[in-house]
Amino acid sequence: MTRSLGGAELATTIRDDASGAAAALADLGIRPRLAVVLATDDESTAWYVRSIAAAAKRTGILCDIVDLGASATTGQIHGTLVELGHDPDVHGIILQTPLPDGTDLDALREAINPAKDIDGANPVSLGRLVARLPAFAPATARAVIALLDHHGISPHGRTAAVVGRSTVVGSPVANLLVQRNATVTVCHRHTTDLAAGTRDADILVVAVGIPGLVTAEHVADGAVVIDVGTTATTDGRLLGDVDAQAVDGRAGALTPVPGGVGPVTTALLIAHTVDAAAAQHAQHAQHAQTRSDSVLAGFRSGV
Repeated sequence: MTRSLGGAELATTIRDDASGAAAALADLGIRPRLAVVLATDDESTAWYVRSIAAAAKRTGILCDIVDLGASATTGQIHGTLVELGHDPDVHGIILQTPLPDGTDLDALREAINPAKDIDGANPVSLGRLVARLPAFAPATARAVIALLDHHGISPHGRTAAVVGRSTVVGSPVANLLVQRNATVTVCHRHTTDLAAGTRDADILVVAVGIPGLVTAEHVADGAVVIDVGTTATTDGRLLGDVDAQAVDGRAGALTPVPGGVGPVTTALLIAHTVDAAAAQHAQHAQHAQTRSDSVLAGFRSGV
């Protein structure tokens, strides 16, 4: 029987911790605020954004959905991101994809203020992650690691395969697994024999958005399988990248869809927003103290 690696309990713990931290900030007059920028009518995206807003509400932080419409231009989206980056009342920014055809995603990611980049989209954040410097990792990638930790599964010394190489999930989760001392193989659409790259892995992470891509032939006996896929159907269901029925009994453990990586991802986005608000407050307080010390020093010297 394949063990289910549910994320609901972990998500609740993360939200509860974030709620306590948000309450402490509120006592200082600070209300953490998240801004989600989107420019699409994609139903999967709409479901995801609704889950973020609901999690924010449960945690007691503010969440603004900045919907620019499916015809928004690069310039319009860029201007919005820059404005939000300069707004002292906004502590976290998410640029939700997909975006309209023709938009310059690279330029838009670079427009996100790194201090408010709570989903690790800016190349600066990704570079710091690779260099093992403080930065917000993409929340979904971090959710994979958090789920493994929560269920007592250590990547240390184990083999892992990641299907997908996006900067949102595949590449950062591979890097995080390496940082946990796993030996990692990354597979993608140009991999000629996918099963050959995955079927010997102790830990298999699948993040490509193709429902049912991974079947029993791709999975080692007893492997831990993390399904990141969430493809919405016309009847409102969510489908994962793993054929759960096909791998049942072969995989040692599998995350459900929905209810696995998804709730942990949204909870981490909220937690990152609270952390960003706390960091920005501390930075402002430090700057204020520095200015105060400078003025006091000038007064004492007679300047």
